[in-house]
Amino acid sequence: MSKFVEKQTVISGVGQSDVGRRLFRDPLELTLDACLAAIADAGLTTKDIDGVATYPGPMSVPPGFSGAGVVDVQDALRLELGWWSGGIESPGQLGSVINACLAVAAGLANHVLCFRSVWEGSAQGSQGRSAVMPGGGGGSFRASGFMEWTLPFAAPSAAPWIALMAQRHFYEFGTTREQLGQIPLTARKNAALNPKAIYTDPMTMEDYLNVRMISTPLSLYDCDVPCDGGTAVIVSHVDSIPDLRRPPIHVEAVGTALRGRPSWDQFDDLTTMANRDAGAQLWGRTDLTPQDVDIAEMYDGFSFIALTWLEAMGFCGHGEGGAFVEGGQNIARDGGVLPLNTHGGQLSAGRLHGYGFLHEACTQLWGEGDARQVPGNPEVGVACAGGGPLAGALLLTTHR
Repeated sequence: MSKFVEKQTVISGVGQSDVGRRLFRDPLELTLDACLAAIADAGLTTKDIDGVATYPGPMSVPPGFSGAGVVDVQDALRLELGWWSGGIESPGQLGSVINACLAVAAGLANHVLCFRSVWEGSAQGSQGRSAVMPGGGGGSFRASGFMEWTLPFAAPSAAPWIALMAQRHFYEFGTTREQLGQIPLTARKNAALNPKAIYTDPMTMEDYLNVRMISTPLSLYDCDVPCDGGTAVIVSHVDSIPDLRRPPIHVEAVGTALRGRPSWDQFDDLTTMANRDAGAQLWGRTDLTPQDVDIAEMYDGFSFIALTWLEAMGFCGHGEGGAFVEGGQNIARDGGVLPLNTHGGQLSAGRLHGYGFLHEACTQLWGEGDARQVPGNPEVGVACAGGGPLAGALLLTTHR
Protein backbone atom coordinates (compact mmCIF):
# COMPACT_ATOMS: atom_id res chain seq x y z
CA MET A 1 0.00 0.00 0.00
CA SER A 2 1.28 3.48 -0.88
CA LYS A 3 2.24 5.76 1.99
CA PHE A 4 0.16 8.42 0.25
CA VAL A 5 -3.19 7.50 1.74
CA GLU A 6 -5.38 9.54 -0.60
CA LYS A 7 -4.70 6.89 -3.25
CA GLN A 8 -7.07 4.65 -1.31
CA THR A 9 -9.97 6.94 -2.23
CA VAL A 10 -12.10 7.73 -5.26
CA ILE A 11 -14.80 10.19 -6.26
CA SER A 12 -17.77 7.95 -6.92
CA GLY A 13 -20.51 10.48 -7.67
CA VAL A 14 -21.26 14.18 -8.07
CA GLY A 15 -24.45 16.19 -7.92
CA GLN A 16 -25.63 19.75 -8.29
CA SER A 17 -28.87 21.58 -7.63
CA ASP A 18 -30.34 24.26 -9.82
CA VAL A 19 -27.95 27.18 -10.08
CA GLY A 20 -29.18 30.74 -10.54
CA ARG A 21 -28.41 34.36 -9.88
CA ARG A 22 -31.35 34.68 -7.46
CA LEU A 23 -33.45 31.54 -7.06
CA PHE A 24 -35.12 32.59 -3.79
CA ARG A 25 -35.33 28.94 -2.74
CA ASP A 26 -34.65 27.53 0.70
CA PRO A 27 -30.88 26.96 0.90
CA LEU A 28 -31.28 23.61 2.69
CA GLU A 29 -33.53 22.49 -0.15
CA LEU A 30 -30.79 23.35 -2.66
CA THR A 31 -28.27 21.50 -0.52
CA LEU A 32 -30.38 18.35 -0.33
CA ASP A 33 -31.05 18.44 -4.08
CA ALA A 34 -27.29 18.32 -4.67
CA CYS A 35 -26.65 15.67 -2.02
CA LEU A 36 -29.35 13.29 -3.26
CA ALA A 37 -28.19 13.75 -6.85
CA ALA A 38 -24.61 12.85 -5.88
CA ILE A 39 -25.71 9.77 -3.94
CA ALA A 40 -27.78 8.56 -6.90
CA ASP A 41 -24.96 9.36 -9.30
CA ALA A 42 -22.69 6.98 -7.38
CA GLY A 43 -25.33 4.25 -7.45
CA LEU A 44 -25.70 4.40 -3.67
CA THR A 45 -28.52 5.09 -1.22
CA THR A 46 -28.63 7.17 1.93
CA LYS A 47 -28.13 3.93 3.89
CA ASP A 48 -24.66 3.62 2.34
CA ILE A 49 -23.53 7.08 3.47
CA ASP A 50 -21.58 6.86 6.72
CA GLY A 51 -19.67 10.14 6.59
CA VAL A 52 -20.40 13.81 5.93
CA ALA A 53 -18.03 16.72 5.35
CA THR A 54 -18.66 20.35 4.47
CA TYR A 55 -17.15 23.80 4.32
CA PRO A 56 -17.73 26.14 6.14
CA GLY A 57 -20.50 24.68 8.28
CA PRO A 58 -23.54 26.73 9.36
CA MET A 59 -22.92 30.48 9.21
CA SER A 60 -25.36 33.38 9.37
CA VAL A 61 -22.74 36.06 8.69
CA PRO A 62 -22.10 37.03 5.98
CA PRO A 63 -25.60 36.33 4.65
CA GLY A 64 -25.79 33.63 2.03
CA PHE A 65 -22.26 32.32 2.55
CA SER A 66 -23.51 28.95 3.83
CA GLY A 67 -26.69 27.09 2.96
CA ALA A 68 -26.46 24.27 5.50
CA GLY A 69 -24.22 22.48 7.97
CA VAL A 70 -23.49 18.84 8.74
CA VAL A 71 -26.24 18.57 11.35
CA ASP A 72 -28.88 19.93 8.94
CA VAL A 73 -28.04 17.35 6.27
CA GLN A 74 -27.52 14.45 8.68
CA ASP A 75 -30.92 15.05 10.24
CA ALA A 76 -32.78 15.68 6.99
CA LEU A 77 -31.46 12.50 5.36
CA ARG A 78 -31.47 10.44 8.60
CA LEU A 79 -27.87 9.41 8.06
CA GLU A 80 -26.00 7.09 10.42
CA LEU A 81 -22.47 8.42 10.57
CA GLY A 82 -19.12 6.99 11.55
CA TRP A 83 -17.34 10.29 10.88
CA TRP A 84 -18.22 13.90 10.10
CA SER A 85 -16.51 17.26 9.86
CA GLY A 86 -17.35 20.88 9.11
CA GLY A 87 -15.65 24.17 9.84
CA ILE A 88 -14.34 27.44 8.49
CA GLU A 89 -10.63 26.78 9.06
CA SER A 90 -9.57 24.68 6.11
CA PRO A 91 -6.91 24.46 3.37
CA GLY A 92 -9.13 26.07 0.78
CA GLN A 93 -12.78 25.37 0.08
CA LEU A 94 -11.94 21.82 -1.01
CA GLY A 95 -10.28 21.08 2.32
CA SER A 96 -13.48 19.35 3.40
CA VAL A 97 -13.12 16.91 0.48
CA ILE A 98 -9.48 16.29 1.34
CA ASN A 99 -10.49 15.67 4.97
CA ALA A 100 -13.01 13.14 3.70
CA CYS A 101 -10.27 11.37 1.72
CA LEU A 102 -8.18 11.07 4.89
CA ALA A 103 -11.13 9.78 6.91
CA VAL A 104 -12.01 7.15 4.31
CA ALA A 105 -8.39 6.03 4.01
CA ALA A 106 -8.24 5.74 7.82
CA GLY A 107 -11.30 3.49 7.88
CA LEU A 108 -13.60 5.89 9.71
CA ALA A 109 -16.12 5.85 6.87
CA ASN A 110 -16.63 4.12 3.54
CA HIS A 111 -18.73 6.67 1.64
CA VAL A 112 -18.51 10.34 2.65
CA LEU A 113 -21.02 12.87 1.38
CA CYS A 114 -19.22 16.22 0.87
CA PHE A 115 -21.24 19.33 0.10
CA ARG A 116 -21.07 23.10 -0.27
CA SER A 117 -24.07 25.36 -0.81
CA VAL A 118 -24.49 29.10 -1.16
CA TRP A 119 -27.36 31.55 -1.57
CA GLU A 120 -25.44 34.80 -1.85
CA GLY A 121 -27.45 35.97 -4.83
CA SER A 122 -30.77 35.82 -3.00
CA ALA A 123 -29.23 37.19 0.19
CA GLN A 124 -27.99 40.19 -1.78
CA GLY A 125 -31.43 40.67 -3.30
CA SER A 126 -31.87 43.90 -5.24
CA GLN A 127 -29.07 45.61 -3.33
CA GLY A 128 -25.41 45.76 -4.24
CA ARG A 129 -22.63 43.44 -3.17
CA SER A 130 -22.04 45.55 -0.05
CA ALA A 131 -25.34 44.25 1.37
CA VAL A 132 -23.69 40.92 2.23
CA MET A 133 -20.27 42.26 3.19
CA PRO A 134 -19.12 43.11 6.75
CA GLY A 135 -19.89 46.70 7.59
CA GLY A 136 -21.84 47.25 4.39
CA GLY A 137 -25.40 46.38 5.33
CA GLY A 138 -26.15 49.13 7.79
CA GLY A 139 -26.33 48.91 11.55
CA SER A 140 -23.35 48.41 13.81
CA PHE A 141 -20.37 46.21 13.11
CA ARG A 142 -17.31 45.75 15.28
CA ALA A 143 -14.26 44.72 13.31
CA SER A 144 -11.82 42.18 14.75
CA GLY A 145 -8.68 40.41 13.62
CA PHE A 146 -7.56 41.18 10.09
CA MET A 147 -10.65 43.34 9.49
CA GLU A 148 -9.43 45.88 12.05
CA TRP A 149 -6.80 46.91 9.52
CA THR A 150 -8.80 46.70 6.30
CA LEU A 151 -12.33 47.88 7.10
CA PRO A 152 -11.29 51.45 8.04
CA PHE A 153 -9.90 51.72 4.49
CA ALA A 154 -13.16 50.51 2.89
CA ALA A 155 -11.68 47.10 2.09
CA PRO A 156 -14.11 44.58 3.61
CA SER A 157 -13.92 42.07 0.76
CA ALA A 158 -11.13 40.12 -0.87
CA ALA A 159 -11.32 42.28 -4.02
CA PRO A 160 -8.91 44.98 -2.83
CA TRP A 161 -6.71 42.43 -1.03
CA ILE A 162 -6.27 40.31 -4.16
CA ALA A 163 -5.89 43.49 -6.25
CA LEU A 164 -2.82 44.38 -4.19
CA MET A 165 -1.33 40.98 -4.99
CA ALA A 166 -2.17 41.31 -8.68
CA GLN A 167 -0.63 44.78 -8.76
CA ARG A 168 2.58 43.35 -7.29
CA HIS A 169 2.63 40.64 -9.97
CA PHE A 170 2.14 43.31 -12.65
CA TYR A 171 5.01 45.33 -11.20
CA GLU A 172 7.47 42.46 -10.79
CA PHE A 173 6.81 40.53 -13.99
CA GLY A 174 5.26 42.99 -16.44
CA THR A 175 1.89 41.25 -16.44
CA THR A 176 -0.78 43.25 -18.30
CA ARG A 177 -4.54 43.63 -18.13
CA GLU A 178 -4.78 42.28 -21.68
CA GLN A 179 -3.06 39.09 -20.55
CA LEU A 180 -5.15 38.74 -17.39
CA GLY A 181 -8.29 39.40 -19.42
CA GLN A 182 -7.86 36.13 -21.30
CA ILE A 183 -8.99 34.27 -18.18
CA PRO A 184 -12.47 35.91 -17.96
CA LEU A 185 -12.80 35.85 -21.76
CA THR A 186 -12.08 32.11 -21.83
CA ALA A 187 -14.49 31.54 -18.94
CA ARG A 188 -17.28 33.39 -20.72
CA LYS A 189 -16.74 31.44 -23.93
CA ASN A 190 -16.95 28.17 -21.99
CA ALA A 191 -19.98 29.32 -20.00
CA ALA A 192 -21.89 29.78 -23.24
CA LEU A 193 -21.91 25.97 -23.51
CA ASN A 194 -23.00 25.40 -19.91
CA PRO A 195 -26.80 25.44 -19.41
CA LYS A 196 -26.41 26.27 -15.70
CA ALA A 197 -24.04 29.21 -16.16
CA ILE A 198 -25.13 32.63 -14.92
CA TYR A 199 -23.58 34.76 -17.67
CA THR A 200 -23.36 33.46 -21.23
CA ASP A 201 -23.43 36.55 -23.46
CA PRO A 202 -20.31 36.93 -25.63
CA MET A 203 -17.51 39.08 -24.22
CA THR A 204 -14.75 40.79 -26.17
CA MET A 205 -11.43 42.17 -25.00
CA GLU A 206 -12.84 45.64 -25.60
CA ASP A 207 -15.75 44.82 -23.28
CA TYR A 208 -13.31 43.63 -20.65
CA LEU A 209 -11.00 46.65 -20.84
CA ASN A 210 -13.81 49.20 -20.80
CA VAL A 211 -15.94 47.86 -17.94
CA ARG A 212 -15.77 49.70 -14.61
CA MET A 213 -12.81 49.08 -12.33
CA ILE A 214 -13.37 47.55 -8.91
CA SER A 215 -9.88 47.76 -7.43
CA THR A 216 -6.96 48.33 -9.78
CA PRO A 217 -6.00 46.26 -11.72
CA LEU A 218 -9.18 44.19 -11.23
CA SER A 219 -12.32 45.19 -13.14
CA LEU A 220 -15.87 43.96 -12.78
CA TYR A 221 -15.22 41.02 -15.10
CA ASP A 222 -12.27 39.91 -12.96
CA CYS A 223 -14.67 39.25 -10.05
CA ASP A 224 -16.83 36.19 -9.53
CA VAL A 225 -20.62 36.17 -9.68
CA PRO A 226 -22.66 35.67 -6.47
CA CYS A 227 -25.35 33.06 -7.03
CA ASP A 228 -27.48 30.35 -5.40
CA GLY A 229 -26.75 26.65 -5.68
CA GLY A 230 -25.56 23.48 -4.02
CA THR A 231 -22.86 21.04 -5.10
CA ALA A 232 -21.98 17.64 -3.63
CA VAL A 233 -19.48 14.85 -4.24
CA ILE A 234 -19.12 11.37 -2.77
CA VAL A 235 -15.70 10.21 -1.58
CA SER A 236 -15.53 6.41 -1.38
CA HIS A 237 -12.92 3.78 -0.55
CA VAL A 238 -11.26 2.00 -3.48
CA ASP A 239 -12.48 -1.34 -2.10
CA SER A 240 -16.05 -0.25 -2.81
CA ILE A 241 -15.48 0.09 -6.56
CA PRO A 242 -17.39 -3.13 -7.44
CA ASP A 243 -20.49 -1.69 -5.72
CA LEU A 244 -20.49 1.60 -7.64
CA ARG A 245 -22.57 2.57 -10.65
CA ARG A 246 -19.57 3.16 -12.92
CA PRO A 247 -15.76 3.33 -12.82
CA PRO A 248 -14.94 6.15 -10.37
CA ILE A 249 -12.40 8.97 -10.50
CA HIS A 250 -9.24 8.13 -8.54
CA VAL A 251 -7.71 10.66 -6.15
CA GLU A 252 -4.06 10.51 -7.17
CA ALA A 253 -2.67 13.23 -4.88
CA VAL A 254 -3.66 16.17 -2.71
CA GLY A 255 -1.91 19.37 -1.67
CA THR A 256 -2.71 21.29 1.52
CA ALA A 257 0.59 22.82 2.67
CA LEU A 258 0.89 26.29 4.21
CA ARG A 259 4.51 27.31 4.74
CA GLY A 260 4.18 31.09 4.69
CA ARG A 261 2.49 33.31 7.27
CA PRO A 262 -1.28 32.64 7.51
CA SER A 263 -2.07 36.17 6.38
CA TRP A 264 -3.65 37.92 3.44
CA ASP A 265 -1.17 40.79 3.47
CA GLN A 266 1.90 39.46 5.33
CA PHE A 267 2.60 36.35 3.26
CA ASP A 268 6.26 36.18 2.24
CA ASP A 269 5.48 36.42 -1.49
CA LEU A 270 2.19 38.08 -2.36
CA THR A 271 2.53 37.02 -6.00
CA THR A 272 2.21 33.33 -5.09
CA MET A 273 0.02 33.03 -1.97
CA ALA A 274 -0.48 29.63 -0.32
CA ASN A 275 -1.20 28.17 -3.75
CA ARG A 276 2.56 27.85 -4.13
CA ASP A 277 2.85 25.52 -1.12
CA ALA A 278 -0.19 23.35 -1.91
CA GLY A 279 1.00 22.85 -5.50
CA ALA A 280 4.52 21.90 -4.47
CA GLN A 281 3.25 19.37 -1.94
CA LEU A 282 0.85 17.77 -4.42
CA TRP A 283 3.56 17.03 -6.99
CA GLY A 284 5.66 15.45 -4.24
CA ARG A 285 2.93 12.85 -3.69
CA THR A 286 2.70 11.40 -7.21
CA ASP A 287 4.81 10.17 -10.11
CA LEU A 288 2.67 12.20 -12.52
CA THR A 289 3.86 15.62 -13.67
CA PRO A 290 2.16 18.82 -14.87
CA GLN A 291 2.69 17.62 -18.45
CA ASP A 292 0.32 14.71 -17.77
CA VAL A 293 -2.64 16.97 -16.93
CA ASP A 294 -5.40 17.24 -19.53
CA ILE A 295 -7.77 19.73 -17.85
CA ALA A 296 -7.40 22.35 -15.13
CA GLU A 297 -10.32 23.58 -13.03
CA MET A 298 -8.81 26.41 -10.98
CA TYR A 299 -10.34 28.79 -8.49
CA ASP A 300 -11.12 32.17 -10.02
CA GLY A 301 -12.88 34.07 -7.29
CA PHE A 302 -10.79 36.74 -8.98
CA SER A 303 -9.07 36.11 -12.30
CA PHE A 304 -5.64 36.72 -10.77
CA ILE A 305 -6.08 33.77 -8.41
CA ALA A 306 -6.44 31.43 -11.39
CA LEU A 307 -3.24 32.93 -12.82
CA THR A 308 -1.35 32.15 -9.61
CA TRP A 309 -2.70 28.58 -9.61
CA LEU A 310 -1.32 28.07 -13.13
CA GLU A 311 2.11 29.04 -11.80
CA ALA A 312 1.79 27.20 -8.49
CA MET A 313 0.84 23.95 -10.22
CA GLY A 314 3.84 24.13 -12.51
CA PHE A 315 2.05 24.71 -15.81
CA CYS A 316 4.37 27.69 -16.28
CA GLY A 317 7.13 29.28 -14.26
CA HIS A 318 6.73 31.79 -11.45
CA GLY A 319 5.95 35.13 -13.05
CA GLU A 320 5.20 33.54 -16.43
CA GLY A 321 1.44 33.25 -16.00
CA GLY A 322 0.72 36.36 -18.06
CA ALA A 323 2.73 35.10 -21.00
CA PHE A 324 1.15 31.64 -20.68
CA VAL A 325 -2.43 32.91 -21.00
CA GLU A 326 -1.66 35.67 -23.53
CA GLY A 327 -3.85 35.29 -26.59
CA GLY A 328 -5.93 32.59 -24.89
CA GLN A 329 -4.72 29.70 -27.06
CA ASN A 330 -3.00 27.74 -24.29
CA ILE A 331 -6.09 27.69 -22.05
CA ALA A 332 -8.75 27.19 -24.74
CA ARG A 333 -11.27 24.40 -24.21
CA ASP A 334 -10.92 23.15 -27.78
CA GLY A 335 -7.30 22.77 -28.83
CA GLY A 336 -5.55 24.37 -25.85
CA VAL A 337 -2.59 22.69 -24.19
CA LEU A 338 -4.40 23.11 -20.85
CA PRO A 339 -8.17 23.74 -21.08
CA LEU A 340 -9.04 26.01 -18.14
CA ASN A 341 -12.33 26.25 -16.24
CA THR A 342 -14.33 24.48 -18.89
CA HIS A 343 -17.70 25.23 -17.25
CA GLY A 344 -17.10 28.99 -17.11
CA GLY A 345 -15.54 29.14 -13.65
CA GLN A 346 -16.91 31.41 -10.99
CA LEU A 347 -16.41 34.43 -13.25
CA SER A 348 -19.29 33.40 -15.51
CA ALA A 349 -20.84 30.15 -14.26
CA GLY A 350 -21.33 31.40 -10.69
CA ARG A 351 -19.60 31.47 -7.33
CA LEU A 352 -20.13 27.93 -6.05
CA HIS A 353 -17.01 28.46 -3.99
CA GLY A 354 -14.57 25.72 -4.86
CA TYR A 355 -16.88 22.75 -5.20
CA GLY A 356 -17.94 23.77 -8.69
CA PHE A 357 -14.39 23.14 -9.93
CA LEU A 358 -14.25 19.61 -8.54
CA HIS A 359 -17.71 18.88 -9.95
CA GLU A 360 -16.57 20.06 -13.38
CA ALA A 361 -13.28 18.13 -13.26
CA CYS A 362 -15.15 14.89 -12.59
CA THR A 363 -17.77 15.69 -15.22
CA GLN A 364 -15.04 16.17 -17.82
CA LEU A 365 -13.10 13.06 -16.79
CA TRP A 366 -16.28 11.01 -17.06
CA GLY A 367 -16.86 12.47 -20.54
CA GLU A 368 -20.20 13.97 -19.53
CA GLY A 369 -19.60 17.61 -20.39
CA ASP A 370 -22.00 17.54 -23.37
CA ALA A 371 -21.46 20.64 -25.54
CA ARG A 372 -18.53 21.83 -23.42
CA GLN A 373 -16.79 18.45 -23.27
CA VAL A 374 -13.05 18.71 -23.90
CA PRO A 375 -12.10 16.62 -26.97
CA GLY A 376 -9.77 13.66 -26.71
CA ASN A 377 -11.08 11.82 -23.64
CA PRO A 378 -9.18 13.62 -20.85
CA GLU A 379 -7.74 11.22 -18.27
CA VAL A 380 -5.97 13.47 -15.75
CA GLY A 381 -7.30 16.66 -14.20
CA VAL A 382 -6.68 19.05 -11.34
CA ALA A 383 -9.20 20.86 -9.14
CA CYS A 384 -7.76 23.73 -7.11
CA ALA A 385 -9.48 26.12 -4.71
CA GLY A 386 -8.47 28.94 -2.44
CA GLY A 387 -6.37 32.06 -2.44
CA GLY A 388 -4.43 34.22 -0.01
CA PRO A 389 -3.44 32.01 2.95
CA LEU A 390 -5.96 29.27 2.00
CA ALA A 391 -5.22 26.66 -0.65
CA GLY A 392 -6.09 23.05 -1.44
CA ALA A 393 -5.67 20.99 -4.59
CA LEU A 394 -6.58 17.51 -5.87
CA LEU A 395 -5.04 15.57 -8.74
CA LEU A 396 -7.56 13.19 -10.30
CA THR A 397 -7.22 10.31 -12.77
CA THR A 398 -9.61 8.00 -14.57
CA HIS A 399 -7.38 5.00 -13.93
CA ARG A 400 -4.47 3.89 -11.78
